[in-house]
Amino acid sequence: MIRCFVRFVRFVRFLPLLLAAVLAAPAWAAKPGKVFSPGAGVLCDRYVCAGAGGISYALTQRYLGRKAVERLRSQGEFDLTAFTFESGLFCDANQRVCRFGRYFDKNGVRDGVVSPKYTRLLFGQ
Repeated sequence: MIRCFVRFVRFVRFLPLLLAAVLAAPAWAAKPGKVFSPGAGVLCDRYVCAGAGGISYALTQRYLGRKAVERLRSQGEFDLTAFTFESGLFCDANQRVCRFGRYFDKNGVRDGVVSPKYTRLLFGQ
């Protein structure tokens, strides 16, 4: 009986540490809005992956899984060459550039700041 009590006390003593580790786990996971590059010429967020040609069902399945592709296909038909990641990073496969912001200025020119980092990661420029 005493042994069981001692084991229980040891377990309870480490419970706060275990609980803290479990609650901190989301901090290690992919953060909302984070864009990452799992391979050369690929950018992904939590929902979609793209290559130099635009949004890719194959890359999305490879890096995010079947459910992500199903969610993507459920969106219907859309232009796969111009897209915005959850973070707001906009990429245009036809112009081969990524920028922060997808909107146009009064002259009809995209006015977002070009991101050399993500442009290089996706298009190799």
